[in-house]
Order: sequence, then C-alpha cells, then structure tokens
Amino acid sequence: MDKASNVDVEKTNFVHWPERISYASSDFACNLSFGLISNFLMYFYTDAFGISAAVVGTLFLVARLVDAVDGPFWGIMIDHTHTRWGKSRPYWLWFTIPYAIFCILTFTTPNISLQGKIVWAYITYIGVDVLYSSVNIPITSVLPNLTPNPNERVTLSTIRQFFGTAGGTIISVVALPLVQALGHGDQRKGFFFTAVIMAILSAIILLNTFANTRERVQTKNSKKALPIKTSLKALKRNWPWAVIIFINFIYWLGMQTRNQVAVYFFKYNMHAAWLTSIMLGLQLAALLTVAITPWSSKHFGKRNTMLTGMLVAILGQLLMAVGAKTLNVWVIVAANIVVNLGTGLVSGLIAVMLADSVDYGEWKNGVRAEGIVTSFSSFSAKFGMGIGGAITGWILNAGGYVANHAQSASALNAITANYVWVPIIGFALSAVALIFYKVDSFEGKMQSDLHAKHMRENQENK
Repeated sequence: MDKASNVDVEKTNFVHWPERISYASSDFACNLSFGLISNFLMYFYTDAFGISAAVVGTLFLVARLVDAVDGPFWGIMIDHTHTRWGKSRPYWLWFTIPYAIFCILTFTTPNISLQGKIVWAYITYIGVDVLYSSVNIPITSVLPNLTPNPNERVTLSTIRQFFGTAGGTIISVVALPLVQALGHGDQRKGFFFTAVIMAILSAIILLNTFANTRERVQTKNSKKALPIKTSLKALKRNWPWAVIIFINFIYWLGMQTRNQVAVYFFKYNMHAAWLTSIMLGLQLAALLTVAITPWSSKHFGKRNTMLTGMLVAILGQLLMAVGAKTLNVWVIVAANIVVNLGTGLVSGLIAVMLADSVDYGEWKNGVRAEGIVTSFSSFSAKFGMGIGGAITGWILNAGGYVANHAQSASALNAITANYVWVPIIGFALSAVALIFYKVDSFEGKMQSDLHAKHMRENQENK
C-alpha cells in the first residue's frame, strides 16, 4: 500500500482508546465466565457432582459434534444479519443474557439420580457451549470491520488478548478460593455462587462492548444478507484460513488438557492443591509477550512471531516434564513461566490472522464473509478444547483415576501425560503448520488492492 493511501486509511479508521478498551473487555468477560467452565468443569463434575471421568470425556466429545453445526450456524447468521448496529454487534445485545443464565445453570446441582445428573450435565453444558459461540464468534468477526488497517488490527487484537489473559488468569486464581469461601466447604454451593458472580460480571461487560463499539468497514457485501452459497465462496482455496483453523484446533486441544488437569496434578501428584491457583496465576507472564506482539509482528512478521511462541512453549513443557518427574516446585514454576511467555506470542495473533483470511477471501474470491470465515475460529477452538477434554477424561479413566482417593501409580502417570505430553504434541503440530502460512509476504499488495476496491465501490454507491 502506498504511503498516501496508508495514511488516509489510518486517519479515517482510527479506533480510539475508549473503543479499544470496550472491544478488548469482551474477551475479558468471556474468559472470566467460560474460563470457569473450561478450567474447572471436569473437576466439578468428577469431584463435586459425582460423574465419572469417562462419562465427562464422552460428554465433551458429544458437545464438539454439536459445535460442528453451531459454529458455522452462527457464522452464517452473522453474514445474513444487516441491522443499524451492524452485522456482529447485535449478537451481544441479543444473546448475552441467555448465555449468562446457562453459565449459572451449568454449575447448578439438582438433587436427582446419577442418570438425571448426566442428562442435566448434557443439557446445560451443550446449552452454554452453543450460547458461548453466539457471543464469542462476534468478537472475532467484528475485528475486520472495526478497521481495515493491518497494524491497527494487531494493536486491537493485542489489547484484546491482554484483557483476555487477565480475565482467564483472574478466574484461574480466584475460582477455588471463592468456591471454598462461598461454599463453606460445600463445593457444590461454592461453585454455584462463583458462577453467579462471574455470569453477572460477564453480562455487564458484554453489553458495554455492544454499546461502545462501531463497525466501520462497509462494503457491498456488508450492506446485504449473503446467501450461504456465496459466503462459502470466501473459503475457496483460502489456504491462510485453513492453516489458522488447524492451528486453532490443535493448539487449544493441548492447552485444554494442560489447564483442566492442573487441579488434578497439584491435588494428587504434588499433594498441594493450594498450588493450583498460584500456578494458573502464572498466566500473567503471558502479558509480557502479549505486550511486545505488535512490535514483533511489525518487524519479524506475524508467522515468525507465532512460530517463536510455539517453540518457546515446547521448551517450557519439556522443562515441565523434568519438574513432574522430580516433583520440584521451583522447576514447575519456571516451566509455567516459560510456557506462558510462549503462548503470549500465540493467542492474540490467531484472531488477527483470521481477520487477514477474511481479506484474503475477498481478494481472491471477491466475497467478504466475516461471519462464516471467522465462525470457524470458535468452532475449531471449542472442538480442540472438547477433544482435549475428552482425551483428558479417557486417559484418566484408563489410568484408573478415582475421585477424592489416593491415586495409583498408573493414575498419576495419566495425570502427568495430560499435563505434560499432550500439550507438547499440540504445540509441535502447530509449529509445523505455520511453515505453510505465507500471508506476510504479500499482505501489502493485498491491502492495497482491497483499499482501491472499497474506494471504487463507495464511489459507485454514491
């Protein structure tokens, strides 16, 4: 893009700080509420609600099969939406309250039979999972419409990731102490009241995001409902999209096994459950590398920045293997810090690179379909997290895990496998996939061509 047009785009589409904060806080809200679910729901089901690890693993897998439909469904709905509020923003207004209600129901424990508990778990977990997509997919789908400027998108996504990491860290640190304090030893009651607090906070923040963001990038496609067949054309030969969707799946598969088994690892392997909150709190280390992501992306490229993050995370997990073998707390602390420094360079860039694939779909295929392109972000992440959850449950069950009892050697090894080795596989496969991501090499021309196209369309519509 030439300097004159670049300056013009930046002036016309600059997103000011109040809006940046409002946008970023959406991820804070989602991680605050859904972080309670993703990090602690398996533990809640097995150790508080009384459902076996194998049943929970199967539930997580079934929920992912539902995601195969609900993720693309929300994307198609966004592409069909045309309101005075835009295409993506209305979903925060329409679905925030239903999502908050299901967050609470998920941690509600009716006094019913074991079979009834399983049915309740299926209904509430799948329900909250579907509604999470309705408020989370718009966070990604709205990004390419907030600004067309690539550098500003990185800035917005970095601030979003900063807030998201903060939200995830806060719930990781305060969840178990809150459960203890609010439940007075009754984990069921403690989890319920914790869920109520997080659901209310999340709802307030998401509604604020709706009120204080604006969709600026308007094209001919933005102003009309896109038929499904037309939307799907944006995916034709969209290799950047395919690479990022795969990475989003396999990366979150590894992260989910690691995060949700942490409470098991410190309770049973380390015999120090109180360490769980501290170790999960070390996610704050990721904020250091999140903060330098815009600079690194600008100077070394988004692909190289993310690849560096994956390699650092692998190094941290290998150090974690040493800590798990020796049960050395300080080695485990160091390993957690290194892993989080690596993941800080990854998470924020996934949304940016998906936004780039929206542009790529329009550049190559003439179709701008923010909804369907970015909806697979939520689908692939949740699918990865679900498969990770299923793998965790199945490995624990195969190892002979028995809730609230001293664990056998095989059960302890199963916990370690989830905490150490499954994440390494996820990070390594992600690093290999990044080799095939080439957008950085032609992004300037792509943005220049699209800017000229949008200017032409705007003139024609006057």
